[in-house]
Amino acid sequence: MCGIVGVVSQAPVNQLIYDALLLLQHRGQDAAGIVTEQGRKFFMHKAKGMVRDVFRTRNMRALPGDSGLGQVRYPTAGNAYSEEEAQPFYVNAPFGITLVHNGNLTNAQALKQELFQTDHRHINTDSDSEVLLNVLAHELERVSRGIALKPEDVFEAVRGVHQRVRGSYAVIALIAGHGMLAFRDPFGIRPLCVGQGAGGVMVASESVALEGTGFELLRDVQPGEALFAPHDGSLHFQSCAENTSHNPCIFEYVYLARPDSVLDGISVYQARLNLGKTLAKRVVSTVPPNEIDVVIPIPESSRPSAMELAKLLGLPYREGFVKNRYVGRTFIMPGQGVRKKSVRQKLNVIVSEFKGRNVLLVDDSIVRGTTSREIVQMARDAGARRVYLASAAPPVRFPNVYGIDMPTPSELVAHGRTVDEVRASIGCDALIYQDVEAMKQAIGSINPALHGFDASCFDGVYVTGDITPEQIAQLNQGRDQTEEGEEDSSRLALPNAQQG
Repeated sequence: MCGIVGVVSQAPVNQLIYDALLLLQHRGQDAAGIVTEQGRKFFMHKAKGMVRDVFRTRNMRALPGDSGLGQVRYPTAGNAYSEEEAQPFYVNAPFGITLVHNGNLTNAQALKQELFQTDHRHINTDSDSEVLLNVLAHELERVSRGIALKPEDVFEAVRGVHQRVRGSYAVIALIAGHGMLAFRDPFGIRPLCVGQGAGGVMVASESVALEGTGFELLRDVQPGEALFAPHDGSLHFQSCAENTSHNPCIFEYVYLARPDSVLDGISVYQARLNLGKTLAKRVVSTVPPNEIDVVIPIPESSRPSAMELAKLLGLPYREGFVKNRYVGRTFIMPGQGVRKKSVRQKLNVIVSEFKGRNVLLVDDSIVRGTTSREIVQMARDAGARRVYLASAAPPVRFPNVYGIDMPTPSELVAHGRTVDEVRASIGCDALIYQDVEAMKQAIGSINPALHGFDASCFDGVYVTGDITPEQIAQLNQGRDQTEEGEEDSSRLALPNAQQG
């Protein structure tokens, strides 16, 4: 999960991209980068850190031009990546191309070998985004018929990318002297939308980046579709993949996206309200409402679900935790030790809301269990008699290979455990999970036109159809061991998995 944005305009875009990245900061806090184009020359600045820390006045002044890209990155490994793997990436031939990418290529290693042995291209980092850039560059070189690059040439190159690349990818690229290209994988796993404003076009991961910078949401980029925005102000769309299927990542609605965004025709806020409705039914079947004194959300993504749940059960809704907004999201922090330490720095309790009460805590999801364990203990330390925990999402039992930091089974508290074993591990008096099918129905009902969702971390079904336990083991090579020890992921069961 990263946040990406691209703009083609008739005015300087450096401030516009900076503002859009601030609106996408929740999607990545490890590194940030901006590249702009003036004439046929690119100007780039990128570094580790949050947007406000990476870009100073002197950096912004050094980013002239009326088109550009930006990215915020979060690490998907035990330790943060090196600064050289911050995006955007650049390659000088053909034309000069710079690229930002949100997602994860599941065949990156095979492509890397293919690029070296067949295409004679050198990859200098371990980033799959650099692999993707070089695949695109090779395909553009293959179809280009001279200096003038036409939209149909660009779309033909994207067709070649789709044929070679596997996994999830939402991509925005600048082709020097020609314009901005954006495309999405044939399954539409990672989000990408396009908007228009005064004198320009913006493409971004979430609609909030468009609306917050004065652009009007035009529509989502469809699975397998590409758009090309030349510098003349025109906008071209074309489907570039066969056998497309619209399966956006359901975890975007559960946790990742901002509640004020609309992704693939689904309001994230409404999705979380709907999850609260279905979760309320699960709570009633586990804990009688008369045994619950108060419903308290674990900030911040769970608030809509907690409010709707409390309303339906006729229970008081209270804020029991105060969040320090200057501490990063623990889910995207590298390393279990850092996550555990940050929980109490991030949250502080309002003791009066807990003391002497039976409290129902509502969280958006439970991934590693580290945060939940600390929060349950904080509630007990504040004097709660009983602590119940409800998750608006089902148990996260399977690795995610499409760009979310949950790829190692041993890191997942629900992997290989029953609900009661997870409850004992976390230390709560009752644990209530959302049902998988109820989750899909609650979110999918908002846009019935969707084919389905990528819910692989919950149900083990990998929509790209090319994931096996052995591949998951290979993808996990090099990750740091968690505090809970190593587990052999090659023996991971994938029920109903589509294996290629």
